Amino acid sequence: MTDSWDRPGCYRVADGVFRIPLQMPQDGLRAINVYALETTDGLALVDGGWHRNSTHAELSDALALIGRNPAEIHDIYVTHVHRDHYTFAVELRRRHGSRIHLGAAESPGIAAIAKLGNNVPESSILQLHRSGAATIAEQVYRDSIDEPFEPSDWEAPDHWLSPGALDIPGHRLSAVHTPGHTKGHMVFHDLERDVSFTGDHVLPTITPSIGFELGDWELPLGAYLRSLEMMLDDRDRIMMPAHGGTGAGLHARCRELLAHHDHRLGQTASAVAELGEVSGLQVAQVLTWTRRERGFDSLDTFNQMVATCETLAHLDVLVERGQLSVKNRNGVDHFSSN
Repeated sequence: MTDSWDRPGCYRVADGVFRIPLQMPQDGLRAINVYALETTDGLALVDGGWHRNSTHAELSDALALIGRNPAEIHDIYVTHVHRDHYTFAVELRRRHGSRIHLGAAESPGIAAIAKLGNNVPESSILQLHRSGAATIAEQVYRDSIDEPFEPSDWEAPDHWLSPGALDIPGHRLSAVHTPGHTKGHMVFHDLERDVSFTGDHVLPTITPSIGFELGDWELPLGAYLRSLEMMLDDRDRIMMPAHGGTGAGLHARCRELLAHHDHRLGQTASAVAELGEVSGLQVAQVLTWTRRERGFDSLDTFNQMVATCETLAHLDVLVERGQLSVKNRNGVDHFSSN
């Protein structure tokens, strides 16, 4: 992968498949790849992008490079319910009648977003409080409550997907349920071109956040690790990720991610053993973050939230495996070695 993967354009990545990076308004991810699939009826998309004022023009300019336009998009298959994947799909439906398909296990998340009516990550804030990070939780709330929120961007899809074959003319795709990043995340395997549209489940250079969604916290890291192992049970394919360049082998990257989390679980257990009875925040503060091994205090508030919730996810797995014990005092979980 090169550092220029996010350069605007329309890049052929397989027979009848084009990668289109659409810019994101913030965040170190820089862009999201949506994939245009040429069909006998027009175009299908994998993922929709983030609805911004300029997104339709970006997509139009990219498709024009192959003599196409957004009005030809008849179906959009969204890997999961985060706004950089879902909200522009809804705008394309408004403009062009495109049908939206989303994993059935994302239904509670869509309903929760509609009910909440803002961008506050309420479930993550609950986990921050459980981690002893009330100050971070308060700042996250202040930062997110004033963000622009458009309720119509979160209308329900036309079709709730179950695992299995997808009806895309000229393409033989299969949907696989891969919970962890979100409960309803889907990976789409192209059974003829030997590529996999991995969404945020498998990314080429970073590890996706775990359980970043509204709803109950249901051991998301455990689900994510099982979903990675499930990828190894099928044949190897070339990754078509939502963020980053294409071309990496799926199996090799899944093994890297499994090894990373195994190492991180070891680091987390060692931190608890060294510190004694400790909160999730206290563990997060002694670990390092990102590929640059940054200290916790150097992260911005949003990434401190992500780091704390990631740490809690690892602590919960260690409890589930019997390596740690947990006691809750005044709403804060305290972990200790067994």
